[in-house]
Amino acid sequence: MVRSEIISKLSDKIHRKIKKSELEEILNILIKMIVEGVRDQKNIELRNFGRFSQKKIKEKMNARNPRTGEKIQTSEKKSIAFKMSKELRNRINKSEDKIN
Repeated sequence: MVRSEIISKLSDKIHRKIKKSELEEILNILIKMIVEGVRDQKNIELRNFGRFSQKKIKEKMNARNPRTGEKIQTSEKKSIAFKMSKELRNRINKSEDKIN
């Protein structure tokens, strides 16, 4: 599902009529806040959904260039880790008929 589909589905489900442009702005703000929180090394937890956190990937020498086969040293990187909540895991593993 892409951003435009998410906004369309939100627009269909909301009883009050909020413009799609306003929903898009709300979604952009939410994503921006998650990214800023993770960048500041804070865990972002959305109850009953999951937790976003920063993960450091150490530098290593064992990476290889696929064309030449030579070893390359990769520098330390940061990545985002997501751990889903128990409720989300349960909802995903149940049949779709039971999900609201």
